[in-house]
Amino acid sequence: MSKIDKAMRILIAGFCINLCLGILYAWSVFNKALVSEWGWSAADASSPYAIATITFSICLLVAGVLQDRMGPRNILILGATLTGLGMIASSFAESVMMLNITFGMITGAGIGFGYACLSPSAMKWFHPSKKGMVNGLIAAGFGLAAVYLAPLTSSLIGSMGISSAFMVLGVGVLIIAVPLAATINNPPAGYQPEAPKVKAGQAPVQVKKAADMSWKAMLKTPQFYSLWVMYAFAAAAGLMIIGNITNIASVQANLPNAVYLASLLAIFNSGGRIAAGILSDKIGGVRTLMLAFILQGVNMVLFSTFTSEFMLIIGTAVAAVGYGTLLAVFPSLTAEYYGLKNYGTNYGVLYTSWGIGGAIGAAIVGYSMTHGGGYNLAYTISAVMMGVCIVLSLVTKPITEEKAAELKAA
Repeated sequence: MSKIDKAMRILIAGFCINLCLGILYAWSVFNKALVSEWGWSAADASSPYAIATITFSICLLVAGVLQDRMGPRNILILGATLTGLGMIASSFAESVMMLNITFGMITGAGIGFGYACLSPSAMKWFHPSKKGMVNGLIAAGFGLAAVYLAPLTSSLIGSMGISSAFMVLGVGVLIIAVPLAATINNPPAGYQPEAPKVKAGQAPVQVKKAADMSWKAMLKTPQFYSLWVMYAFAAAAGLMIIGNITNIASVQANLPNAVYLASLLAIFNSGGRIAAGILSDKIGGVRTLMLAFILQGVNMVLFSTFTSEFMLIIGTAVAAVGYGTLLAVFPSLTAEYYGLKNYGTNYGVLYTSWGIGGAIGAAIVGYSMTHGGGYNLAYTISAVMMGVCIVLSLVTKPITEEKAAELKAA
């Protein structure tokens, strides 16, 4: 097969692996079952997920460093294996502590190790002008997992029980994701991806080659801190809506059973990743982010007025698209500004902003509930944060060749 065929196989395999690693999204169903069937408190039922997200963020950074040095295949196989084994081990857990270890730490680590390896490998097989599309499609697999995993997990728990559901899902990950992981690798030395075809008379697509910078050099650039703050603030606003949408629907629109909004979030989240990735290839990553920030900012200003089911659906879709944009564009900007050689490490460092963003979003909701008696204050704070992101997107410019050369030489 030609090299472009190999590139497409890598992309498709990465998408499918993320459909498996998105097992994290099944936790909302397990959470409900642990409370209703096993009598766990809401805090106890939420703790494995909280630990998994923290472990995921930490391991994504560790895996980024390792895959830059060793290549993606073995790290990815390890990640897929840990994810499956963690789910299987969770089927034997009967205490909060045990589930914190099996799902929170083992599965969380596996997801982090796996997720870190897919985008950098896929981007190396495609022309740099396609990096947005590649990142959008890879990231969409993770987001789309919620669409099938939530009903599948609910059905498994209903027919087999909580423990057996963990077992079946874990075995499924091992059977599907591990063999696919074995097909992922970096292109051979000297490989040059095929440039996009253009119409007769048009100039070939040219993309400025990014300087390969280490994470230490990256931290010396003001662009990194601008990207970090934008990622953290925008993620906080998106995750605030994603984590509370069913409660928001109940409080604002008297919709106590609006569980379908979670599936709507997943669909528009994934669609936003693909659309934003493709758009960023055409108009640039920062401009794409600015459009998303404006859209999300207006959405946050208006969200308190969404008191009908129809308006909540619109607001939820906009919030999901805005959040999905981040997961497609920030990886592309990391590669554009700092190169692919150390991409895994560099994006892992930048991705710490996502974890902080989640904490900010939770803190905003807690503060709003305590001081405002509802979500209105959370919307206002989120709108202000989006305003900051818009300003930063206006002043953030690519790193000049002279500056990159200076930092590499330092």
